[in-house]
Amino acid sequence: RRSIIGFKDLLPSIDAQNFQVPMVLGRKITGEPMVIEITQTPHLLIAGATGSGKSVCVNSFIGSILYRRSPKEVRLILVDPKIVELRVYNGIPHLLTPVITEPKKTIKALEYCLYEMERRYKLLNALAVRNIAAYNRKIVEKKLAHERLPYIVVIIDEFADLMNTVGKELEMMLARLAAMARAIGIHLVLATQRPSANVITGIIKSNIPTRIAFMVASQIDSRIIIDETGAEKLLGRGDMLFAPGWDPYSIRIQGAFLSDEEVERIVAYAKTQGEPDYLDESFFEEDEVPESDYDEGDDDNSDEALFEKALRIVVERQGASASYLQRRLKIGYNRAARLVEQMEDEGYVGPPQGSKPRELLKFPE
Repeated sequence: RRSIIGFKDLLPSIDAQNFQVPMVLGRKITGEPMVIEITQTPHLLIAGATGSGKSVCVNSFIGSILYRRSPKEVRLILVDPKIVELRVYNGIPHLLTPVITEPKKTIKALEYCLYEMERRYKLLNALAVRNIAAYNRKIVEKKLAHERLPYIVVIIDEFADLMNTVGKELEMMLARLAAMARAIGIHLVLATQRPSANVITGIIKSNIPTRIAFMVASQIDSRIIIDETGAEKLLGRGDMLFAPGWDPYSIRIQGAFLSDEEVERIVAYAKTQGEPDYLDESFFEEDEVPESDYDEGDDDNSDEALFEKALRIVVERQGASASYLQRRLKIGYNRAARLVEQMEDEGYVGPPQGSKPRELLKFPE
């Protein structure tokens, strides 16, 4: 007879390991606590049939972060196409945006992550360090006038629904993040109830070697998830096979159980740490260019003309936001961000202010 593994009973294991971004899994069959460090994983793929314990596992991961890390240390992007699974976390200060339920907003959130990845690599290069941990140590030691960079964890629950709507675009963005984002502290957790080959594609598998298989219907499903059979024999309700990317042998674990009441208590605790500080809302608005004098009918798409248009928009709005420029000018996020950086270099706008628009410092002549 299996015993219930309580989530709170495993929390002391997090403190003992001193992990940066801890995630409670459960206990091995030997009784040993199993807590993983997502910065070492560095991404995670979770799959299992309905009732296998996948959703409880995702809640356990989120709860681990909320219990032990402040919003200044870890920020979250939660994607919930099914709408009901993760909405309880709306309003916690760790979120970069309210829980996302729409495919288009998911793509925009990943665009932000790609831009943030490039921005962070520039910061690491400026200080001649190799990863986010070294960067954060160095700015403290040197007393530099920079904020410490928080880790960003992107959790997508039931990404099969997204693969059916924005599949190719989503796949390419996830692959790029998975391949490059580890050093700068952006980590992915993907979960699905449908472990089919058109959902868990070869590209996703090759970039996310650490995986968890809960109970599935067949040996084929088990092989798709963890490249071996065995998951079809699991007992459900948290019984899992953990396949670490650094070890050829999977580990059988009974997952930690986290009740709905415990989730609500964790959320209430997290909300005591501050108010949400979301990304600029305009970043997620539909790409509709409002009627204005910016569509002047000229075909001059040079960088200088685009910069002048962008500057007029910033003056009108009294603040600079890459996401707002992206929407107004119908350009990619990276190009909009470069325009804002150019404005800073030329003294028109101030430095970044977290998720708030940059301050307008002077008007163009």
